[in-house]
Amino acid sequence: MRRDTGLTSVDAESDFQRARRRQLLSELGRRLRREPDDVHTMLAFEDVIAVLGRVSERYLGVQAIPVDTIVGSVERGKEFDRSFRPTSNRIRHRWQRIDVATRRGEVLPPIDVYRVGDLHFVRDGHHRVSVAHALGLEVIDARVTEIKTRLSPAGITRREDLVAKDFERIFDARVPLPPDMRSRIRVSDPWFYAEVAENVEAWGFRLIQEQGRCFPREEVARRWFTEEYEPVVRMLREAGLIGDRTETEAYLKVARERYRLMRTHEWSEDIIARLRAPLRRRS
Repeated sequence: MRRDTGLTSVDAESDFQRARRRQLLSELGRRLRREPDDVHTMLAFEDVIAVLGRVSERYLGVQAIPVDTIVGSVERGKEFDRSFRPTSNRIRHRWQRIDVATRRGEVLPPIDVYRVGDLHFVRDGHHRVSVAHALGLEVIDARVTEIKTRLSPAGITRREDLVAKDFERIFDARVPLPPDMRSRIRVSDPWFYAEVAENVEAWGFRLIQEQGRCFPREEVARRWFTEEYEPVVRMLREAGLIGDRTETEAYLKVARERYRLMRTHEWSEDIIARLRAPLRRRS
C-alpha cells in the first residue's frame, strides 16, 4: 500500500524501491515455480509482427491510451520486465526524476507507441510508462501509429500466444482458404493446425494423382473443404460424434481412422469408440 509523505523526492524514491521490490518478488516466484526465463520478459514488437505479418501502417496522432494496454516494446532492452517494473537500479535517477515531475503535475511529452489491434508497443517513453504503472495511472498520452496485420492479434498477451499464432500463419500459407471457409477451421490446440494442413496436402496429392494434373494451393484448399471436409463434418453431426470438441477436431479423428474406415466400409463399435475418445496429439 502506498503512503505518501508529501515530499515529492522522498515519495519518488519510495515508488522506485516499491517497484523494484515487486519485480524481485515476481522473479523469485518465477524461479520457485521453475518457469522459463522469458515468462516475465517484455513482448517484442518485431516478434509479434513477424508472426502476424505487417500489411500497412498509419499515424493516428496523439491520444490518451489505457496504460494496461501497453504490453511490449520495440526495443529488446532488459531494463524493465513485462509489467514495466525496473529490473535494476541503473535507471533509478532518471526514473525518479520522471516520478517527481509526474507527481508535481508537470506536462511531460507524449510517449510514442505502435498499436496492433488493442495492444500498444512502446517506441519511446519506457520510463514514463513504468512510472505510470507505479503511480496507478489509468491513461497516458501517446503518439499512436497503427499497424494493420494479416492475422488478428486477438488473444496475444504473452510469448506463448505467439506460438499459437505462428501455427495459424503457417496453416494459412499451406491451406489458403477463403475467409468464410477458414472461419470454420478451429482447434483448441495450435499443434492440430499442422495436422490439418498435412491432411489437406495428402488429399490434394491424391487428387493430383487421380486427375493427372497439378492444381494451385487455393483450388486444392477449396476443393478439400467442399468435397472432403464439409461432407465428413455433416456426417459426424448427423451421427452425434462431434460432442464438445470443435468440428475440425472431430474431422481429425476421422482422418486418423481413414484407412480402417475405407478398408472395412463399416461403422464398428471400435471405430465409434475411437471417434468419441478425446483428441490427442500424435506421438
